[in-house]
Amino acid sequence: MANALLLTFSLLVIANVPIGICLGLATTVALLSAGGKVPLILVAQRMFTGLDSFPLLAIPLFMIAGKVMERGGISRRLVDLAAQVVGWLPGGFAMVSVLACMFFAAISGSAPATVAAIGSIMVPAMVEAGYDRAFAAGLLASAGTIGVIIPPSIPFVTYGITMNTSIGDLFLAGFIPGTIMGLSLMIYSYYVAKKRGYQASIKPTFKGFLTAFKDAIWGLLMPIIILGGIYGGVFTPTEAAGIACVYGLIVGLFVYRVLKFNELPRVFYEAGVTSAMVMLIIATATAMGWVMTTEQVPTKLAQSMAPLATNPVILLLVINIILLITGCLMELNAAIVILGPIFLPLVTKANIDLIHFGIIMVVNMTIGLLTPPLGVNLFVACGLDRLVTFNKLVKAVLPMLTILIINLMLFTYLPQLSLLLPKLL
Repeated sequence: MANALLLTFSLLVIANVPIGICLGLATTVALLSAGGKVPLILVAQRMFTGLDSFPLLAIPLFMIAGKVMERGGISRRLVDLAAQVVGWLPGGFAMVSVLACMFFAAISGSAPATVAAIGSIMVPAMVEAGYDRAFAAGLLASAGTIGVIIPPSIPFVTYGITMNTSIGDLFLAGFIPGTIMGLSLMIYSYYVAKKRGYQASIKPTFKGFLTAFKDAIWGLLMPIIILGGIYGGVFTPTEAAGIACVYGLIVGLFVYRVLKFNELPRVFYEAGVTSAMVMLIIATATAMGWVMTTEQVPTKLAQSMAPLATNPVILLLVINIILLITGCLMELNAAIVILGPIFLPLVTKANIDLIHFGIIMVVNMTIGLLTPPLGVNLFVACGLDRLVTFNKLVKAVLPMLTILIINLMLFTYLPQLSLLLPKLL
């Protein structure tokens, strides 16, 4: 069954079949290859089992919360606040773009959503200010990866459920790595701005900062409420997602008054479609994972890599290489559900903290959003400026991709960066 599973899955991926369908069809073919020994109804049963989890409710709820906040006028206010903070530096628009993505990451939980929400405002502004089109779109595609590192983060929810790890600790662990990624991209933006002569975007004032902060405070409070409630014992991460939805609706409808009641069906529809895609992937990945476990694929792989467990440095390097390649080919949540249990025995034997490994795994998969052929962020960024070709965008992203991989190595071999906040709290 294992050979049929892997062969079918590889062929479907090459044929560019949606990843959720790839996983389900490959599992079905694998069971058929067993000659009727295993009933096909098991696929449906395993899919249902994979979704029959209370914590998974956090995914659609965070999706709704992010969509509501995106449509509720928060992205423009976050951009205005970022402009007051860093807009006075050389390459101000580029700096603002990265910082605004960091702010928006704290309410969206999705990398493509971060690229779309902030990029739709900043890419046209950067082009109008004389920035290179490919650089502008590439910077937003790269900064958008922070959307799933700074909490709330949907991949962290998936990882926490798959690896039976605290979602709250994962959320806290993402703050410092996400901030480092953002600062690294801002330093690169400063270097490019000085080299190409990009000027500051605004001349900030204290009054302007106070006004922008006052307008954006409702959006900035969201991660504080979520994490404060979780660590204060007020509610669980899943309940926090529900509270985030209600909070987003109140802010969008009654505080900012940008979101209208007649827009809600569209918002719920978009969030529902995105959630359904993620849930289908998790369900079919669970079924595929059962087949791989039955065929002892994880055990055999773990045994073959067992000698590496005695040297965590080499083990993590090999795992990083595998994850970076996987990120180019497989959707983020599917990779976590499938590969997480495979690597679990190895990282446990090597005494690698599962929270630390969660950061390593999610950052790796996030970098995959910038690498073809999957490269979701690249395609979203291309849609922000129709004059930017895909080839030019990839070329512009390469230096930023290198920076993110260097960051990945820091997070891999300096676990304190990930574990500092969870241990403090």
